[in-house]
Amino acid sequence: MTWQITADSIRDLARGAAVLGTGGGGDPYIGALLARQAIGDGAVEVVPLGELSDDACVVTAAMMGAPTVMVEKLPSLDEVVAPIRALEASLGRPVTHIACAEAGGVNSTIPVAAAAALGLPLVDGDGMGRAFPELQMVLPTLYGITASPLGIADEKGNTALLETVDNHWTERIARVAAVEMGCSVMISGFAMTGAQAREALVDGSLSLCVELGARIAEARARNADPVEAVVSRLGGRELFAGKVVDVARATTAGFARGSARIDGELGRIELSFQNEHLVARLDGRVLVTTPDLIIVLEHDTGEPITTEGLRYGQRVRVVAAPADERWHSPGGLRLAGPAYFGYDYATTRYDGTTRETA
Repeated sequence: MTWQITADSIRDLARGAAVLGTGGGGDPYIGALLARQAIGDGAVEVVPLGELSDDACVVTAAMMGAPTVMVEKLPSLDEVVAPIRALEASLGRPVTHIACAEAGGVNSTIPVAAAAALGLPLVDGDGMGRAFPELQMVLPTLYGITASPLGIADEKGNTALLETVDNHWTERIARVAAVEMGCSVMISGFAMTGAQAREALVDGSLSLCVELGARIAEARARNADPVEAVVSRLGGRELFAGKVVDVARATTAGFARGSARIDGELGRIELSFQNEHLVARLDGRVLVTTPDLIIVLEHDTGEPITTEGLRYGQRVRVVAAPADERWHSPGGLRLAGPAYFGYDYATTRYDGTTRETA
């Protein structure tokens, strides 16, 4: 059944999206402000993936670029809507539904803002079930769905439309454009029919985001452990607890890249990230790798911490959780496994089991 996102439910949605964002996806607070502005006293209708008609026209709305930049370069609703309008003109047909490219941070709330501003329903699903740093790293790529034509817009009023030969080229060209446009832009693409969306997207992502956010708040209200509430819902495990002792971070080529070191009773864990956390190592031993989820939560409150929000002295807990199983297919690992990011490791699942990277 359809349900609604209102201004009151944005906080839970943003918090849960930051959990699934594995450190990336952009600042959830900024996205929540934008979504509340767009919704006002109204609501956005959310349609279950299974209820999409075969001939629906579904497009994604998202931010592309370095999350660290977006903290200071705030988007506007005009910037969010512009690439969708450009894409719609290129397609020659009206867009009927907005979808999330990823379940992560701001990229689970920008689509809410887009849907509210355009008066369109939102799909209860996304292209990843988590967040990844590059545009082609979505499950629709595995189903032959093209990212282009891709609409791009910045805060200065510039709008562009890309037509590319495949999704990797869309990423390469759009990333250069994003850097030139200020390292943070709004995009819209991956136009698909309702039938394609039902097959390629991760079902129930927005519902899960809202549920995770509510679970954290409810656990705190009951003086229960909010981190355990997240772990049990995602079917994951807690890897480590400790204090952040070092963060190395730089914005390069349109990404926030770096590492964080956390000391605790079990030793020292090091997290390597490119927007999102990709590898967790304990005293040099690999614990978990992409594509499974590596999540950093504040020790007591369970509040998710993004990679740009990591600071010296924070007390945190690190959680691992399973990704959508399609990411562990040979095609999924080629798209977003450790080898793609240059790590010479076997793929290590959230539970510590390993397999050779495709």
